[in-house]
Amino acid sequence: MSTEKQYVLAVPNFSDGRRKDVIESIVNELQDIEGVKLVSYEPEHDFNRTVVTVIGEPEPLKEALLKMAGKSYELINMEEQSGTHPRIGAQDTIPIFPFKNITIEECIDIAEEIGKEVYEKYNVPVYFSGFNARCEERKALSFIRKGQYEGLKEVAHLDERKPDIGPAALHPTAGATIVSADNEGLTAYNIFLATEDLEIAKKIAKGVRGPSGGFSTVRAVGIKFPERSGVVVSMNMFDCASTPLYRAFNFVKGEAARYGVAVTGSEVVGPVKLDYLLNSLEYYLGLENFRKDQILESHLMG
Repeated sequence: MSTEKQYVLAVPNFSDGRRKDVIESIVNELQDIEGVKLVSYEPEHDFNRTVVTVIGEPEPLKEALLKMAGKSYELINMEEQSGTHPRIGAQDTIPIFPFKNITIEECIDIAEEIGKEVYEKYNVPVYFSGFNARCEERKALSFIRKGQYEGLKEVAHLDERKPDIGPAALHPTAGATIVSADNEGLTAYNIFLATEDLEIAKKIAKGVRGPSGGFSTVRAVGIKFPERSGVVVSMNMFDCASTPLYRAFNFVKGEAARYGVAVTGSEVVGPVKLDYLLNSLEYYLGLENFRKDQILESHLMG
């Protein structure tokens, strides 16, 4: 029997990206716990949500995620919350992924336990997505979030929209939480355009995202970040091995050129796997037979 420690990756998001004290109180529930490592948290003011990346051993990570969810339910009132990112609850999502020495089947079981305990501890209903989805449609977050919090609470009593755990209704202030296990976590990637014409960003986003004919593993929106000039094609990329960052970048750059608009840069939001940066490096430099072990720092990684 293997004695190697198992590690799970979680990328939960909660529905506040503006109130510093609230954000820090929620994130603090993940800190200073043996067997849990908070990698980063990224508050997004315009979206009004915070994306957290955390790695841990299964049991302590599960308990930490439940504590984080409890603090989100305590401090975020969905009747008062608004933002540009789709959401249905204070602790909107708890997605987990295999990271090291653990199988997707084990992660599916952990997600089931998290969903069950979210309702038992906090009376917040749960929708299962990803590999835990109870039907094909619910594998997609967009289906569960259709109508967002305001719309979902009006139809949550219907069979096709009711939660998987809990009553056929949303919690009056906390909404509901989506829990899932999947093979790969998403990579958040933004590409900046030198124009104030938001419609151009929206048209390019429509071209790049899977449901409207683009890359099947990419979801994208065109948005404006108030704190900087220009507009943004903001993407969630669910498989950067099959659809590399450079391919999305080149596609957006080509579409922008059609409108006479320059791409001024891009950013990866939060952590990213080294492999997803290396495949872009290999592409742009035309590297042949490059191996990850040629990177000196890779020999320091466990």
